[in-house]
Amino acid sequence: MQIVVCIKQVPDTAEVKIDRKTNTLIREGVPSIINPFDLHAVEEALLLRERCGGAVTALSMGPPQVEAALREALSLGVDQAVLLSDRAFAGADTLATSYTLAAGIRKIGAFDLILCGKQAIDGDTAQVGPEIAEWLDVPHLTYVSGIDEMILAEPARITVSRLVEGGYEQVRSSLPSLLTVVRELNEPRLPSFRASLRARTQAITVWGAADLDVDPERLGIDGSPTGVSRVFVPEYDRQGQIFAGGPEDQARALVDLLRSTRLI
Repeated sequence: MQIVVCIKQVPDTAEVKIDRKTNTLIREGVPSIINPFDLHAVEEALLLRERCGGAVTALSMGPPQVEAALREALSLGVDQAVLLSDRAFAGADTLATSYTLAAGIRKIGAFDLILCGKQAIDGDTAQVGPEIAEWLDVPHLTYVSGIDEMILAEPARITVSRLVEGGYEQVRSSLPSLLTVVRELNEPRLPSFRASLRARTQAITVWGAADLDVDPERLGIDGSPTGVSRVFVPEYDRQGQIFAGGPEDQARALVDLLRSTRLI
């Protein structure tokens, strides 16, 4: 079974700050991590390989420093890693990103399953996974919280549980297909010390635009029909009131205020 896992390196959002003068993210000194939802995709790929055999390939797009995220995926147990890195890819929106990743998957070769996190924590669009499936013309199942059945014999098919509002639904799809997964699917493993050492020197394949069968006009900024006009911190007009007296007087004054504003 051949599985491709798409991962993204994102800033640790707990550490992100915004420059109020330029309205841009301050990335200097901000640690980067693998998108947390993608770690669940990696874990499920490894579990499926343990059950069904085959190989797992981790794929990412970005600048050279994204190699750190791919090495982390290698330390978790994926078989090989591919980085799509080229200045031509810079500034891509979800459509251009999915187009490039789909081209990378085609170059990797035949696959049975593609796994993605449900969304990236820095963009929260949840668009890239389904768009990859559309470019590759394969079915996609989103918000997968469990894989109930996997049959590789013809006709190959997969049955999953999807997290939906108010509960779950069970869906069956033919293979190959693409899944986007949620946290409830599994618990990601930790790398062993030996695997971490091995991942430091393991080869990572790097492909640029010239290595892929792509239309240059669909890459990066040129291939992005959407863009971010500005980033800003919302300003809040906060007004406070101090209640004097002891606890009982303060509580009485608060209740009177809430009643006067018809909140209670």
